[in-house]
Amino acid sequence: MTVFTGLSAFPPTPANVDGIVDTDALGVLVDRLAGAGVNSVSVLGSTGTYAYLDRDQRNRAVSAAVEAAAGRVPVVAGVGALRTSWSCELAVAAQSAGASGLLLAPMSYAQLSAREVEHHFKAVAAATDMPLCIYNNPGTTNFKFSHDLIVELAHVPNIAGVKMPPLDDEAYASEIEELRIRVPEDFRIGYSGDWCAAPAFMAGADAWHSVVAGVLPEPAVRLTTAAMAGDAAETKRLQALCAPMWAIFERYGSLRTIYGIAEILDLEVGTAPMPVQAYVGKDQLAELPAAIDSMNLIAS
Repeated sequence: MTVFTGLSAFPPTPANVDGIVDTDALGVLVDRLAGAGVNSVSVLGSTGTYAYLDRDQRNRAVSAAVEAAAGRVPVVAGVGALRTSWSCELAVAAQSAGASGLLLAPMSYAQLSAREVEHHFKAVAAATDMPLCIYNNPGTTNFKFSHDLIVELAHVPNIAGVKMPPLDDEAYASEIEELRIRVPEDFRIGYSGDWCAAPAFMAGADAWHSVVAGVLPEPAVRLTTAAMAGDAAETKRLQALCAPMWAIFERYGSLRTIYGIAEILDLEVGTAPMPVQAYVGKDQLAELPAAIDSMNLIAS
């Protein structure tokens, strides 16, 4: 498998109220994921709170993750930043630390044009020789990649995959087919939004970029295995067990929910970056134990 194929787990980044990363706690999370058999670990994604950490802390996080992975699983580093030069510097540091791939979101304060995003991605892709995945996350960046722009970037050296958002109409087969005929054969098409992973895999997606796998890796591995094998009956059964968790994710958002799950599982994930609060409230926290229990039935 390439670095952007299969199940990529996105752990939270343990940090204190001042944004200082707890590298030991992050190492424990990464070791847990590697042991569970995920295909890659993506640090400093959205639920890894990359946007709230300075560059020194982000570099410390990547180094700690690579050390904990110890060659058992590839580490992908999120390098999104407000300035192109900062993203390039983060990419170079990630390569020096031993990361295997990059994940780039077009962060901005000013709304970016397609031309600006194109130039940004070409510059960061050229900064190292590592494969780079396009992070299409319009919910946080306010920029949605057109298929035309994805195709343009797919032909840029080192840009090797895309992380797509969920589709309201679940027309994954159509979207994947439309992209496949226009991108290089080895360009990988993956999806985020954990509730969409199973239908996307069944439609031919290459990867699941998963938030829940960052804290509950075993059930996510089982779901990935069934869906990638095209086992419709088993995938449907497992998806039903995940349904309570997917409903919570859709209702409250993945960032806050992940802190609630970690609290229940006694995982050290530090403090949510203020003003973000760890979870919406007691109602959400009360719903999580049953959803976790349902997912754990997958791994039992």
